[in-house]
Amino acid sequence: MTAEHNYDHERSVWDTYAEATKADVFEADPVFRWTQYQEHGPGPELLGEPDSVLEIGCGTGRALAYLAGQGVKARGVDMSPVMVARTTERWGPLGVEFVCAEALDFLADDTRTYDAVYSVFGAAWFSDPRRLLPLVRQRLNPGGRFVFSQPPAIPGAYGPQGMYKGGFAGPATYTYRYSYTPAMWRSLLLSAGFESANPRVLPAPTAGHIGTLLVESTIPS
Repeated sequence: MTAEHNYDHERSVWDTYAEATKADVFEADPVFRWTQYQEHGPGPELLGEPDSVLEIGCGTGRALAYLAGQGVKARGVDMSPVMVARTTERWGPLGVEFVCAEALDFLADDTRTYDAVYSVFGAAWFSDPRRLLPLVRQRLNPGGRFVFSQPPAIPGAYGPQGMYKGGFAGPATYTYRYSYTPAMWRSLLLSAGFESANPRVLPAPTAGHIGTLLVESTIPS
């Protein structure tokens, strides 16, 4: 099943998120983490030792800024012009490049390739994987890695799931999220031409709290 997208609706959702992001997020030091919990889980080592990276759905850009500080050529794409303006002002001087575009359209049109593509609660959660994964594969250098994180699927709730902005009153702006079991993510990645796929759910630091779906994959060298 493929959801029918209206990018104007989605852009409105992410512009609202950008406008609500507090200034202190951009004033803080860059940080890279895969999970929704501070100082929990693995770090950028899951990307290997890339010379170049692309983050899809890069949000506040702090992860890219961290990588740029390590000497990595860092590029990010986000569909919110509000967020891209803020990240470019804050992190652009570090050498990070931000592009305002819808992730699938960007990947289809991009001519560059990267050692690693990644998403932290970003476009990999909000894009149809049957379209996304083949496009990501095309943008990876031989042996490249695609790594992403997002909340794990709620049991029994799989595939595209709609989400209204701001509850159930007001303008009908919305987006879609895509949730699958780790086994299904592995099947989707291998079907898209990835050589290896390791999806797993990382438990939360507190028992009974929401974990993190963490997916590592590579293409042939």
